[in-house]
Amino acid sequence: MPDSVSWTGFRRSLLFDPKTCFRLDFSRMGAGSDSIERMDAPLRKALEAMRDLEKGGIANPDENRMVGHYWLRDPELAPTADIRRAIEETRDRIKDFVAHVNCGEIRPKKARLFRNLLVIGIGGSALGPQLVASALSTPDDRMRPFFLDNTDPDGMDRIFAALGPSGLKSTLTIVISKSGGTKETRNGMLEAAEAYRRAGIPFAQHAVAVTSEGSQLDGQARDEKWLARFPMWDWVGGRTSVTSAVGLLPAALQGIDTDAFLDGAAAMDVWTRAADPRANPAAMLAAMWHLAGDGRGCRDMVIIPYKDRLELFAKYLQQLVMESLGKEKDLAGSIVNQGLSVYGNKGSTDQHSYIQQLRDGLDNFFVTFIQVLRDREGKSIEVEPGITSGDYLLGFLLGTRRALYEKGRRSMTVTMPDVSPASLGALIALYERAVGLYASLINVNAYHQPGVEAGKKAAGEILALQRRVLDFLKSAGGRGATVEEIAKAVGAEDDTETVFHLLEHLAANPDRGVGAEGSAPFDRRYRAGR
Repeated sequence: MPDSVSWTGFRRSLLFDPKTCFRLDFSRMGAGSDSIERMDAPLRKALEAMRDLEKGGIANPDENRMVGHYWLRDPELAPTADIRRAIEETRDRIKDFVAHVNCGEIRPKKARLFRNLLVIGIGGSALGPQLVASALSTPDDRMRPFFLDNTDPDGMDRIFAALGPSGLKSTLTIVISKSGGTKETRNGMLEAAEAYRRAGIPFAQHAVAVTSEGSQLDGQARDEKWLARFPMWDWVGGRTSVTSAVGLLPAALQGIDTDAFLDGAAAMDVWTRAADPRANPAAMLAAMWHLAGDGRGCRDMVIIPYKDRLELFAKYLQQLVMESLGKEKDLAGSIVNQGLSVYGNKGSTDQHSYIQQLRDGLDNFFVTFIQVLRDREGKSIEVEPGITSGDYLLGFLLGTRRALYEKGRRSMTVTMPDVSPASLGALIALYERAVGLYASLINVNAYHQPGVEAGKKAAGEILALQRRVLDFLKSAGGRGATVEEIAKAVGAEDDTETVFHLLEHLAANPDRGVGAEGSAPFDRRYRAGR
């Protein structure tokens, strides 16, 4: 195989948009003209389905709801005047709230201005704001962002320690939960409220809710007179919510230009609506995914952005792609077990980690390189005569791409002009559209997540079992019992392993009031009290 593709092949496989200044190069994906031609009809059908979706068609039949994240950056497309008005009013309310925070009209109880921002959410409610904050932060940010995105007590303690009691006094907290009942987010909120209480600060006077109207969280924020409430709508999924109040509110508070962010996403939406698949970058991304993985996800998607600011992009795509496409059944109800695995890290860090396997190991992947043309805002020094650090970064990208191609390994390159609000919005919109189109190609519903709900249900059952275990230990009057004896007593003989894990966890945390005697795991006796 040659070291690189021909100039003619490169030009034939390069898409460019003068509005966004984005490029997509799929010349190294091993997709011949015949295979691309075979994808034309399915892609046109997928694009037609996307047009129906944007017009307000029911895209989630099991929940009878629309999917409208595209309307968030172009309210004119909304199918009803009420939805358009809700989007526009929310944008205006965000700007008004941020202006009042910036000027000190909305201020903390014990400080002059809010200087820190604590965002509490999980999944898309955290990943989107985290990506935006990480990619677009500057030393001049109005507020410094922190995130509680898990129900890990130690992780939360680290955030509260970083803020400290003095920092908490100037911290505004945003709680994001569509249903208002998501346990991880609720736990983070309760932990934050306790941290405020210990610091002598009224939580409600530092709190904002982003949630569905009428949710449990909405009612709590209303009754406790939180600073503000902003809406989440049932037609916006968490993993596509970054251009809603979920992403716009924290970004605007940080000082990021949210209008430019929305404009960039809208500009990419225009390009990715192109009816000709060969002129549509999202359609060609979906086609390459399909061809590389035989329509079954047989190859992993490796995302390598050559920019530190985009370090979280692979993590963001893991949810967007895998939660959308990882489905047991297709739209006809047949068992298909579809999906597309995603992993990645930043370049050129990966020159020293898994690139070795990508080049010489299993051929079970395709790579997408993310190239950013602008190195930095200021002038670069020369680290060698005529060579800057940014030149080296590009050299590693091109060199790695060539090294993979020499071994017949597939790759694409997405090129963006810089990492700005507009270009980040465009990058996110590109992948949102590609995921929707690929879902149509493999005939699955990209907009629900029954597997996630199954996990939540199972977690609830396990916690109910823990309550029975604790009740038994308390009733035993301090007498010790083995795992098997406890499992039998609580009616969980068929789930003794889970009882074992629950007891080990309880005994390892002194505040839970469960003691254990013996060192061998299966011989220990557990009792209430230490």
